[in-house]
Amino acid sequence: MTAEAMEAGPRKGADADGDRPLRIALLTYKGNPFCGGQGVYVRHLSRELARLGHSVEVIGAQPYPVLDEGEGLEGLRLTELPSLDLYRSPDPFRTPRRDEFRDWVDALEVATMWTGGFPEPATFSLRARRHLRARRGEFDVIHDNQTLGYGLLGDLGAPLVTTIHHPITVDRRLELDAAPDFKRRMSVRRWYAFTRMQKRVARRLPSVLTVSGTSRQEIIDHLGVREDRIDVVHIGADTGLFSPDPAVPEVPGRIVTTSSADVPLKGLVHLVEALAKVRTEHPGAHLVVVGKPAEDGPVAQAIERYGLEGCVEFVKGITDAELVDLVRSAQIACVPSLYEGFSLPAAEAMATGTPLLATTGGAIPEVAGPDGETCLAVPPGDAGALALGLKRLLGDRELRARLGHAGRERVLRKFTWAQAAKGTAERYRQAMSRPAATNPGRPAATPTYSGSPR
Repeated sequence: MTAEAMEAGPRKGADADGDRPLRIALLTYKGNPFCGGQGVYVRHLSRELARLGHSVEVIGAQPYPVLDEGEGLEGLRLTELPSLDLYRSPDPFRTPRRDEFRDWVDALEVATMWTGGFPEPATFSLRARRHLRARRGEFDVIHDNQTLGYGLLGDLGAPLVTTIHHPITVDRRLELDAAPDFKRRMSVRRWYAFTRMQKRVARRLPSVLTVSGTSRQEIIDHLGVREDRIDVVHIGADTGLFSPDPAVPEVPGRIVTTSSADVPLKGLVHLVEALAKVRTEHPGAHLVVVGKPAEDGPVAQAIERYGLEGCVEFVKGITDAELVDLVRSAQIACVPSLYEGFSLPAAEAMATGTPLLATTGGAIPEVAGPDGETCLAVPPGDAGALALGLKRLLGDRELRARLGHAGRERVLRKFTWAQAAKGTAERYRQAMSRPAATNPGRPAATPTYSGSPR
């Protein structure tokens, strides 16, 4: 049993605050934990909510969520709500066969893709609305994981709580800034057209959760959500899985980073440039990236430009145990992102006791802590500063040990999934207690969502 399991403990019949357990619908339009942070969020939050005694039904589209199993998780289940899976490997942007079309939502999904847009948030929200309305009365609360689609407005049969990890408008701005020409800028604008929908929907939501104070301010500034509707509930690491293990040998010169997408936001191109600088003094330095680059993208071009073939390795599809051992084996974990709404990779690396070098982009300092105490911190987008930090850590064993120990202690104090689940359940009850007039996802004449026993 993990440390988080022992902290939460399986509950039968009631959650931690003594009230009746809740029936939760957790929605995610893209839930595979190997495809990014949203999938990780759904997997770990659903597990810890179930351990508190709640009934959690994860409703997701492809790539489908991966849920945990075991003692105390009898109330956790997955319901597949299939899309046309237009971006699946190995044939992304595929054209479906005629017999795959089921209704007008499928036609909308294909038409949006054909015209260069990203349809999944909108089309998943429409399918989820239809599904939830057909099951009215089965859930006490509906939790949307950043779909922010039009289909989630109005009466869904239960109060709605929405997590916004960070506004996707931030990603849009950074990609536009990095676009090399007019054609690419037009393509980026079309792809991110769904953010206009998300902004309109977000402003109408009565209850928004986010994962950091930085993200909270970005949601206010970028999406126009009223600040009294937003609560911060920190997420964290699975501190039982991500833990130190002296039996795993340290690999000299190994630097590990996670980059699930080859986009400017992740700052990987700056880390590659920094590695080239570092290898002039530390020729054994090498980088392992958890993720896959675009074949002809900016990262691949940078590797070729700096002659780093063989010094940068990409791994994908590894198990949790393999990922943890990879991080444990590194002398340095690095988060080079230009912006993060929270940064799970930072928390997970710190939990293993691996020393962290991270930028100050977005909410990363909230997670990583003070420079020189629990991490080394550098400005985002600065390859020279990254190189100096890498050199300093590679050359100072005592500093690595001190930062690694302090980093794990910080995560244990502040960032665990058990704490996140308790805080989230509290916000569910707040949403359920609101008057129907302030909660568009709640039936006006149904008193059974007050939180009292049935």
